[in-house]
Amino acid sequence: MSDSLSIQNLHASVDGTEILKGLTLEVPKGQVHAIMGPNGSGKSTLAKVLAGHEDYAVTAGSVTLDGADLLAMEIDERSRAGFFLAFQYPHEIPGVSNANFLRAARQARLPEGEEIDAVAFYREMYEKMDALEMDRKFTARSVNEGFSGGEKKRNEILQLMMLEPKYAVLDETDSGLDIDALKIVAKGVNAMRSPDRGFLVITHYQRLLDYIVPDVVHVMCDGRIVKTGDKDLALELEEKGYDWVREELAA
Repeated sequence: MSDSLSIQNLHASVDGTEILKGLTLEVPKGQVHAIMGPNGSGKSTLAKVLAGHEDYAVTAGSVTLDGADLLAMEIDERSRAGFFLAFQYPHEIPGVSNANFLRAARQARLPEGEEIDAVAFYREMYEKMDALEMDRKFTARSVNEGFSGGEKKRNEILQLMMLEPKYAVLDETDSGLDIDALKIVAKGVNAMRSPDRGFLVITHYQRLLDYIVPDVVHVMCDGRIVKTGDKDLALELEEKGYDWVREELAA
């Protein structure tokens, strides 16, 4: 499928240890797919490989974004092509304000010679910050520096809303959030759901999927997708854990 984020037979390793072992997954535009799985199954490795993290070596398989070879792109090219990753542990960037960071990222997506309309940019950014219940003083603060866990996650969603990617991978965005912050983050993500955008939501827990209801749920074990179903599969995993999936695989 050309109009999708397509991962075919992906193998990847770190420090010589294979983590992804033939993972195949298709995320069409207009859909939210969730990946759940036990610790060590390779979920965060998948996110880092897609983003182009230099510590991870792809040894086989392919990843295409709307038919283009994602793995052949540099990290910045992946972003400009429409790929976005919300980090499980967002990085701090001392000395770079949120406003300047977002403005530079938006500018990098414009044709050469075209400039951002500063008034329109700030108006849009403030509207999205208000939707995420973020104090406007955060525009002047360095990216994520001194932010609480919940503030960092809201900031990730602000970046998502401002950059409007074609495909967004959310790597355990619910990690460390209290229920109020979780609802706000989910509200921001749901506002971005669109026929022109696909989401891959990586999570351990059903509670996030109560607020970001997925179209498809995948179970990942030992570096592969081993089971796929609808949103009810997440409820079953919440109730039973993962042992029954392992037992089915062993049978």
